[in-house]
Amino acid sequence: MTSEETPVLVERRGAIGILTIDRDARLNALSRATLLALGRLGRELVLDPTVRAIIVTGAGSRAFCAGADLKERQGFTLDDVRVQVGLYRSELGVLDRSPKPVVAALNGVALGGGLELALVCDMRVAAHHAVLALPETSLGIIPGAGGTQRLARVVGEGRAVEMITLGRRLSADEALSWGLVNHVVPEGADLLEATLAWLAPIANGAPIAQRAALQAIRASFEVPLERGLELESVYYEETLRSKDRTEALAAFAEKRKPVFCGE
Repeated sequence: MTSEETPVLVERRGAIGILTIDRDARLNALSRATLLALGRLGRELVLDPTVRAIIVTGAGSRAFCAGADLKERQGFTLDDVRVQVGLYRSELGVLDRSPKPVVAALNGVALGGGLELALVCDMRVAAHHAVLALPETSLGIIPGAGGTQRLARVVGEGRAVEMITLGRRLSADEALSWGLVNHVVPEGADLLEATLAWLAPIANGAPIAQRAALQAIRASFEVPLERGLELESVYYEETLRSKDRTEALAAFAEKRKPVFCGE
C-alpha cells in the first residue's frame, strides 16, 4: 500500500506507542486522510492498556510536518476548509485529551499546522536541525488549529505574539531556550531512539500516577488556583489507593527498583 493509502504508521516499542506520518514526499503535510488516520490510530493507542506514552513523529529527516497539504487545499471550497479546520480539533483532540503523556519527536521542520500538531502534545523533543514556525499571517490567515491559544500557554504571550506576527522561525536550540521544546537531540544521534530513552521514566513508571499528574497539571490552566489545589487533592487521593504506591514503598524498603502494574 502507498503512503497515501496509509498516511500514518503505528507501532509499539515496549510500553510506548509510536505514530509516524508517512508522507515524506509531501513533507508529511496534513491531508484530510492524515488527520483522520491520526485520530483513529491515536484512539487505539489511548485505549490500549499496555501503552504508557505516545510518540508522534514524521518519516524521513526533512520534516516533522510542514502543515496543511496546500496541493490538496487548492481544490477546496471555503466550506471544505472550514471542515478541515474542524478536523484538527476533533481528530487531534484525541491526543490533546490523552490520559497518557504524548510527545512530539520533531525530525525536521514543524511549520504551521505541523507546529500546532506538536503543540497538541504534552512535550516536544527536537532533532538538532529542526525549525519551528507559525507563518500563517504571511499567508493572510492566522494559525487556526490551536496555535494562537497553545503557543502562548507554552512560551508566554509576548513571545507568542512575536513568533506569530513576525513569522519568526526558531532553530531547535532557540526553541529549547524559549521552552518550546523540552530536549534537543545532538547531531549524529537517532531521534527516535533518543526520545525512547528519554521517556524511560514514563515507560517504567507508575501509570496511575502519570495520569493523575497530567490531569492535575492540565486543570491548572482552566480553573482558579484554589480550585486547582482542590482537584490536585482529588487526583492525589487516586494514587494513594493504588497498588503501585504500595509497591513503590516496598521497593524502597527492599532497596530495589519498583515494578509498576498500573493498578
